Amino acid sequence: MIERYALPDMTKIWSERTKLDKWLTVELAVCEAWTELGEIPEEAMERLRRATFDEQRVAEILVITHHDMTAFTRAVSESLGEERRFIHLGLTSSDVIDTALSLQLLDAADLLLADLDGLEEAVSRRAIEHRQTLIMGRTHGVHAEPMTFGLKLALWVDEIRRSRRRLADAREVVAVGKISGAVGTHATVSPEVESLVCERLGLNVAPVSNQIIQRDRHAQFVCALALIAASLEKFATEIRTLQRTEIREVEEPFAAGQTGSSAMPHKRNPEKCERVAGLARVVRGHAVTALENVALWNERDISHSSTERIILPDGCGLLHYMLTLFTSIVDGMLVYPERMRENLELTQGLGFSQRVLLALIEGGLSREDAYDLVQRNSMRAWEERTPFLRLLAADQEVTRVLDPDELEKLFDYAYYTRHIDVAFERLGLRESVAG
Repeated sequence: MIERYALPDMTKIWSERTKLDKWLTVELAVCEAWTELGEIPEEAMERLRRATFDEQRVAEILVITHHDMTAFTRAVSESLGEERRFIHLGLTSSDVIDTALSLQLLDAADLLLADLDGLEEAVSRRAIEHRQTLIMGRTHGVHAEPMTFGLKLALWVDEIRRSRRRLADAREVVAVGKISGAVGTHATVSPEVESLVCERLGLNVAPVSNQIIQRDRHAQFVCALALIAASLEKFATEIRTLQRTEIREVEEPFAAGQTGSSAMPHKRNPEKCERVAGLARVVRGHAVTALENVALWNERDISHSSTERIILPDGCGLLHYMLTLFTSIVDGMLVYPERMRENLELTQGLGFSQRVLLALIEGGLSREDAYDLVQRNSMRAWEERTPFLRLLAADQEVTRVLDPDELEKLFDYAYYTRHIDVAFERLGLRESVAG
């Protein structure tokens, strides 16, 4: 991950040092299992527990071996005496690499799950704050009917919760270890060793494996990341849309001293949301690569290995950055209820057209006749910039069914907000969250 989008907590999880530390953890867990089964003497195990490695030495040996695992095991062996012969006993490289990778994925997932919890809290608080803040709902980018800004945000809360469940499910799927030797037969390392190692590491045993943990597991994990990124892009795009000069109902935070353009000092661009939207494209691309990694030759090849060195650290790192950034956007988001109200009135009351349509139908007109009446007056209101209610009140075909008082009562925004609380109740969103 380039430094610009790297945050310390996730960077540490995917650092070279952490990876090698996890490898040593797995190697020693295997030695502990062999000791428990009587294959390694206890006095040798005592010395093995003090095994270390020098990261620079691993790099030096790698220049010669061109093989990560042999470079690592040789560097570890240099810290030991005769007991070095028990390191990597009966194992193939993927026993260590894949099991250690699972440990890294679990750490990354836990950090991302905490990020999602923080985002959900922030969006929930703003949703409750604006539960009754009127805004024009839009479809196809065009005014539709009134709603509330809080309802728009409540929709995000529900989606964030689905994202969390998907990631939690994916975490469970990758929470497995594999200590089954070359091609997965357990010929050189017994199933008992595998069970003891996974129990010690807090992993489930992959019920069956070949030389690797199967990559559909990792693909599910990366696809979960991609879905979360897609949702973040959706949310960010909504803010970008509402920040347009002609609309300006919402703005992302703009700090003192911040500039939007080198040429135009007036600019306040939604650059943070645009950053989220752009990075989502990268994470989505990683999902394609992860899916390509599922189909490997026979019991394994290493075409997945090179790609995973990129997509797993970068996918987790980017998503951690995006979640952190977007949570700060939501926390500092500027909301302009007065501008929302101005935009509600922009179309001369056309947002009430369906309510008038339904009232005419209830008054006895066919749906087709009622639709033609409402549409005719709607088009005039739009083209002549005349209040929709005034045109309806002057149309005798309308007033034969609805008198002026009945018409005026239809133009009431409260009609569109009377059930808003139901969604909040279903989501369990309460005022206490806003505090």
